[in-house]
Amino acid sequence: MEIKSYQNQAELLVKEYLLADSVIPYTSVICGICACKMVYDLTQLFSNVYFKSYPGLSKLQRTEWSNRSISTIHAIFIAIMSLYFVFWSNLYSDHEYAGPITFRSSALSTFTLGVLHHLLSVAGIANPMLTGEGQVYTFMVLISESTTPGINLRWYLDTAGMKRSRAYLINGVVMFVAW
Repeated sequence: MEIKSYQNQAELLVKEYLLADSVIPYTSVICGICACKMVYDLTQLFSNVYFKSYPGLSKLQRTEWSNRSISTIHAIFIAIMSLYFVFWSNLYSDHEYAGPITFRSSALSTFTLGVLHHLLSVAGIANPMLTGEGQVYTFMVLISESTTPGINLRWYLDTAGMKRSRAYLINGVVMFVAW
């Protein structure tokens, strides 16, 4: 019974606070930072166990390895969400909403735009996130994040000494086609 009570309180917290229109941009940035830290730490644990070459890397290379995992997870999340909003959600459908497409936004679309790690793109993302204007175009640009996992995989393979492997060759071909 106590678990149900905690679950109800957690749902209320998420609904009433974290997803309240006025705090979504701030909440999403905080969630993004927490997610980055979690992925960074989990990558170190996972890599020590499953990659034989990881412990032999320099401290700088291990840091780069973990940072690239954040980049990869972020890119997958952003690419999937951008594809969803641009092609499958009803948010930008002429059948669901009236008014110009550039003024449409939702709690989820604003939250998605707030989960970012590129400091230089903050200004470019902050405007559509905070004003709700032009989000569809921002998501169209963010679909390009789908190429980041391939770029990071290429670095992982090179760092792990697999530059002459079949996986490295296939990765190169897939990256070429994706670009």
